[in-house]
Amino acid sequence: MTVPTPLQDALPRERFRRFMTRWPTGVAVVTATSDGGPVGCTVSALMSLSLEPPLLVVSLGTGSGTLDAIRTCGSFAVNMLGWEQRELCERFSRCPQSERFRGLEVQFHHGIPVLVRTAAAVVCTVTQTVSFADHVLVLGAPVWLWADDGQPPLVYHDRAYRRLSDEDRVGDEP
Repeated sequence: MTVPTPLQDALPRERFRRFMTRWPTGVAVVTATSDGGPVGCTVSALMSLSLEPPLLVVSLGTGSGTLDAIRTCGSFAVNMLGWEQRELCERFSRCPQSERFRGLEVQFHHGIPVLVRTAAAVVCTVTQTVSFADHVLVLGAPVWLWADDGQPPLVYHDRAYRRLSDEDRVGDEP
């Protein structure tokens, strides 16, 4: 039996993208500070890496201006969006960087811009970056965090925004 090599048998991009739409994910805006002021972008590739020590991972495209700022300043924030903040998802993924923060209320924690009234936010210092294909995994150690337990998160599934409901909840917290 021949073991396929990843590049030889890679699936077409659109077929893989359609497969990934079946995975519901939260939506967040990653922010950092650059010489020109605050920068940020929308992400859905975010996960907890470990509890001891506390670490999280965010994935950013290699051409991201936000990634450049994170590499320069060594810190970043993850702003988890709530259902009512769908517009911010679009703004931070489609608008020019110069317009993304226009009119938004921002607070700075550890020198990093944090969006006000999100479902949750965390500021991290970069512990490591690892490049894979067209993305970079940024590992961060939390130094400050906040959460609004009453705000439902913004979820993206099957190319549409969704929200969770307490009516959907089954069982106790893990």
